[in-house]
Amino acid sequence: MLDTAIKVLKPTTADEVEAIVAEAGATARRIEVIGGGTKRAIGQMDPVDIVLSTQRLDRILDYAPDELVLTVQPGVRLADIEKLVAARGQMLAFEPPHLTRLLGARGEPTIGGVLGANLSGPRRVRAGAARDHFLGFAGVSGRGEVFKAGGKVVKNVTGYDLMKLMAGAWGTLAVLTEVTLKVLPAPRTETTLLLFGLADVRAAEAMTLAMNGPFEVSGAAHLPAFAAQAAPLKAEMAVTALRLEGCEASVAARAAGLAAALKGFGRIDTLDPEHSKAFWAQVREVEAFVGDPRPLWRLSLPPAVGWRGPHGLPGDALYDWAGGLACLLTEEPAEKVRAVAASLGGHALCLRGGPAFASRQGPLGALQDRVKAAFDPLGVLNPGRMDGAA
Repeated sequence: MLDTAIKVLKPTTADEVEAIVAEAGATARRIEVIGGGTKRAIGQMDPVDIVLSTQRLDRILDYAPDELVLTVQPGVRLADIEKLVAARGQMLAFEPPHLTRLLGARGEPTIGGVLGANLSGPRRVRAGAARDHFLGFAGVSGRGEVFKAGGKVVKNVTGYDLMKLMAGAWGTLAVLTEVTLKVLPAPRTETTLLLFGLADVRAAEAMTLAMNGPFEVSGAAHLPAFAAQAAPLKAEMAVTALRLEGCEASVAARAAGLAAALKGFGRIDTLDPEHSKAFWAQVREVEAFVGDPRPLWRLSLPPAVGWRGPHGLPGDALYDWAGGLACLLTEEPAEKVRAVAASLGGHALCLRGGPAFASRQGPLGALQDRVKAAFDPLGVLNPGRMDGAA
């Protein structure tokens, strides 16, 4: 919980952000950087002197639908961006989750927080991650220096690809003051094919077949019985879901081909567009696990063997990204969860109930330390946020 004695600053311009960070560095003070504050409980935080909120950096700076490019300040609410682009028949193709109910958070997620955490939803299997749609930014480093990277066009080769560095840095390297994103046309329709009662390994085989075929699957998830039976899904058995999007003729043809390819996996049902959208919103927000008090983990794993992660740990899981993402409820020690994920070539992030990040070790840890030192040598921004447990 935030110490009420800590000053909360809400700058309205990039110049004000620069002044705040520069003064903090000069006076040996530490800053917690937040947007809507919905994910501030993820990751430990060392004591801070100031909270810098980007909530008032909330302007839409430029939207060029014909160019598929949107430039905004980081405090713009995610819901407002989704509404803005939907009105022009477009979307954030990486389908970012909000996760407010899952995390029991107040407030509204902002686009700066989405990019800082590199959050991506079910369409990641086809459209890529949030970082892949992050075209450019302006920001203030922990040194108190203003810098820019990328550009305002979909194809740019301007300098180093610092966008991929900032996406997933959790505000530890810089305070973003402007971000440019690629948007894409929204599909005209969608449908979802459902398979029932498959064991996890069999579901992985079905998802792999679908992803490797010419079907252009835009969502592949498996909900074992525990997750499928939980509200609001309330299915009677495990459900494996495969989404197809596009124009009506294309979706119909691909759905028929995919159903034929999957006939060996049992009965297949389909969801109409309205119910398909509702279903994938539930998957995206991990609605089946809302309210469960157990520690919650996101395991990023190779899709073909993703089911093995939760099988090596007691608990309950559901799978997204064709098996590449496992959301796991387990009370096993953090070191065991991370070890199982690492043994499969993946990694683990604890969303609640445990240390979010692993301790930095080895060559990768040394590289992370050098990057932090380059952007924030005094440790001004979000101190300790990604340090992990010893």
